[in-house]
This record gives sequence, structure tokens and C-alpha cells, in this order.
Amino acid sequence: MQVADALVALHSSDPVTVHLSAALRTRDPSVASVERALYDDRTLVRHHAMRRTLWVASPEVVRVLHAAVTRRIAVSEERRLVKVLDESGEPAPDGWLTHARREVAVLLREDGPLPARAVGERLPDLRRQLTLGAGTRWETTVAAHTRVLLQLGFEGAVLRARPVGTWVSGQYTWADAATWLTGGVASDLAEDEACADLAGRWLERFGPATTADLQWWAGWTVSRTRRALADCGAVEVTTDDGPAWVAPGDVEPEPAVDPWVALLPALDPTVMGWKQRSWYLPAACHAVFDRAGNAGPTVWADGQVVGAWGRGAQGEVVVRLLVDVPRRVERAVADEAERVRGLVGDTRFTIRFPNDLHRELSGELRSYE
Repeated sequence: MQVADALVALHSSDPVTVHLSAALRTRDPSVASVERALYDDRTLVRHHAMRRTLWVASPEVVRVLHAAVTRRIAVSEERRLVKVLDESGEPAPDGWLTHARREVAVLLREDGPLPARAVGERLPDLRRQLTLGAGTRWETTVAAHTRVLLQLGFEGAVLRARPVGTWVSGQYTWADAATWLTGGVASDLAEDEACADLAGRWLERFGPATTADLQWWAGWTVSRTRRALADCGAVEVTTDDGPAWVAPGDVEPEPAVDPWVALLPALDPTVMGWKQRSWYLPAACHAVFDRAGNAGPTVWADGQVVGAWGRGAQGEVVVRLLVDVPRRVERAVADEAERVRGLVGDTRFTIRFPNDLHRELSGELRSYE
């Protein structure tokens, strides 16, 4: 939980990210300890939030995220689902959705957690097929109960619990939120208050940063972002790249830190923390991102991205440095690669959003194993 709080929240679009982002920031990294926090102690919770993507955070932070971001997403997603139901031939989409919500909620409260497949088997009248993206190249069909689960998730009524498979699996069981987590995730926290809280937490971890950085990270409008910055008491400062914001009381320069290296997973909160990245992303390292702006696994040294890493064909940790670094950094990177290899063991996983560089790395033979 301390690691998640130190980063506000952990990206969870790729389930591997959660475990590696948390474990690799501890002295004795362990997948089991992250799983225990997620599924036994429940000091970490998985929930949709910024930019409609999955995150993992402590219960306190999840409630802030829900009020600051997810409640608005739930409203727009409900409109979208009602439209899909209508276009798929449902004569009373609003009434059908109200009934489906109730049926799924009662089932999970009484018999959950359950995977989506089991929900569909228990509630066969909700398994009707819905057409998404009708008439476009992305047209596809999905079972209606899966969209109902997603909607209830946005609303904070249900939560993703244990994965159906191992820790690298992105298919989860679903649980009633209040049963899984005492107090659930929904709260009466006002949106403006929650946005100010979230902006302040983000600035404490990622400041100095710009308005554009926060707007991108939170997925807010410009006006919402500016209001949140004002409400949290953000202080304007001048950086080498122009004006930026810091949290109240954080205007003094940071003290120097000892040299360090890290191998961070795809979509790690640090590499994805800002929209404007030139100060930590050398031009030679732009290849660590795909065209949609998703970062693959990165190698860091002393506050900058210096390379990329991946898993080779035999499960080895493969590293490529993209800029010249001192020999001490090369040695430290090799040691860190060994630590990553020890953490993941024989578990095989793929990057959810691979780019050309990481595809190439997965086929290389040279490694630090």
C-alpha cells in the first residue's frame, strides 16, 4: 500500500504492471506480497479511474478517484450502454438495464465473487448479444451481462477480485463492492473536493508539473484541471522548461540523491506520470513508447530513461541501452536485471501494448541472465 500511495495509484491495464511496479520498489520483492495486499488484506483495490483505464490504489485513494473521475465516466458509459441496447433491438433499454443491474448485484452479493462466465451461466436471460461499433471496421459482438458488469464497476457497485488465472491474467472474478471492501468505494465526497484532493496528491508526487501534464494524467477538461489546481492551493514556479506547479510547501529544490537504476514495467506510473517528457526522455529513447503513447518496459538511470528491457524467447531478461552510460550504470543495470529475473522466475508474460522495439527484444538472445 505504501508504494501505491507514494505514486498515487498503480496502472493496472496490464496486470503485470501492478505486481512489478510495486514489488521492484521494495527491498525484498515478492509477487506473493502484492497478491496478499490485493486479495487477502485488501489494502489495495482495483478500479476504473483516470482516462477510463484500470488502476490499483489504497481504499482511501480509490474513493477519491471514484468521486473525482469515475462517477462522471459511469454516467457517460450508461448512456453508451443504453444506446447499444437500443440499437441491438431491446424495446425498453432503460428498464432492461435497471433489471439487469439488480439481478447481477444480488447474485454477486449472495454467491460472489464469480467470473463473468459464471454470471452469464447463472443469469442466462442477460446473455443476449450486443453489437458494438455497428457498421464500422471495429464491429464486434459481446454478451450483455459482461457490459452490465463493466457498468456496475464504473458505478462502484462491484469490484474486480482475484484473477481467474495466475497473477499475469487480465480476467478477474467480480465481487459485490461492499462485501469485498468494508465501506465499498462509493462515497458522498463532493466532486470539487475530490478533484482538489487528487490534484494535490499528484503534485506532491509528480510536481513540478504543468497544467497540461495534470489534464492528461487525470483525463479532465482544461477548466476542471485549472479549478482543481486552484482549489488544492498549487504554487506556480519556474522551471528550465517554463512555468509549472508544485504542491503547497514544496517550493524548495529537492536535495541531491545517490545514483540509482531501475527496470520498470510497461505503463509504470513514473514513465506515464507526465505528458511533457523531454526532461526525462532523451530523443534516442522515444522508441520505448508506441504510437498511442503507451510505454513499454523501461530502463532508468539517475532520473532518465536510458533504455528498454523485455523477456527473451527463453524467459531471460533482455536489456538494450539506447544512450551511452558510464560503466557503473551498465553494471548496476545488469544487477537489476538479475533481480527482475529472480522476481518473475519462470512465469511467462507478454506486453499488452508492445511496440517494435520490445517485439525485437523478445527475440534477442543476448541477456543479463
